[in-house]
Amino acid sequence: MKAVVKYAPGPGHVELREVAEPSPGPEQVKVAVKAAGVCASDLHIYHDDIQIPVRPPVVMGHEFAGVIAEIGDAVHSFSVGDRVTCETSAVTCDQCLQCRMGAYNMCADRQVLGYAVDGCFAPYCVVNARRVHLLPDNVDFVAGALSEPLACAVHAVVENTRVRAGDVVVIAGPGPIGLLCLQLVKAAGAYAIVGGTARDGERLRVACQLGADRTIDVEKENALQQIVEETGGRGADIFLECSGAPAAARLGLAALRRRGQYTQIGLFGQPFELDFSLIAYKEIQVCGALGQTWSAWQRGLALLARGEVDTRTLVTHVLPLTQWREAFDMLEENRGLKIVLEPTG
Repeated sequence: MKAVVKYAPGPGHVELREVAEPSPGPEQVKVAVKAAGVCASDLHIYHDDIQIPVRPPVVMGHEFAGVIAEIGDAVHSFSVGDRVTCETSAVTCDQCLQCRMGAYNMCADRQVLGYAVDGCFAPYCVVNARRVHLLPDNVDFVAGALSEPLACAVHAVVENTRVRAGDVVVIAGPGPIGLLCLQLVKAAGAYAIVGGTARDGERLRVACQLGADRTIDVEKENALQQIVEETGGRGADIFLECSGAPAAARLGLAALRRRGQYTQIGLFGQPFELDFSLIAYKEIQVCGALGQTWSAWQRGLALLARGEVDTRTLVTHVLPLTQWREAFDMLEENRGLKIVLEPTG
């Protein structure tokens, strides 16, 4: 079968290659991939500037939905033909403190689907049955492929950040993760301000469509001044950094009120200078969010099933797997919003 493979370390070294069709082990299922989302982290893998371990040669891709084509002998919770999606934590030690507390996304020995274990940019993908979730009947495969970034957003906004009704929440970066965070913020009853750059014009319009109370073009407006004015001078209650832009991180610390909350979701790719003393001076509560666990998936899929979160609107392009390079280029150039690949077999 044809798959998108990161075949060696270093920048680039990705191509569509012929690989063996996988077979499931006793506790695994083989999924016929119907739709696979392209993530910004796939670009980081391509450029070799991500800190999550990548182990070439590896089939890329970690956001997907599909149909179970085969089950292992020890799998009794699923059947051939089930419509499913899957978590990204392919291998964990199950012995460390983090694993025992249920935070297996923080396991030091975690191996991630599409990074260190063959992923979903292929017609078939083999995954551990315990990480598989049934896709709601009313969610199509393209929308379902975004259940992974939705689970990441749920983990960040619902589980790691205390968003309350009436809070003023600033979301930096109107990409797919930012727009999913926006919907969760609105579901909690908060006031949402979404910031982006000049080239994010269409994305900011989508933010308005999805319920943003205010959008800011940070290149045309004084974002800090706008946030201060919007909050009567006190600053935002919460800042969600989804862009991975150093300027956004600096804005977050400046725009938050005293004792506000800052959550880092985007990945920067490289170190940068930040006035960390503001965290002490303002007693800002800072946390990060990486990946997700079972609880975030369950919450996210429930929200999808009830129609309280819309992932389908975020998908602007659906391309065959053979056009993976075009999809990567589009994402790199900020063309479109969310791009989904469909394997052709």
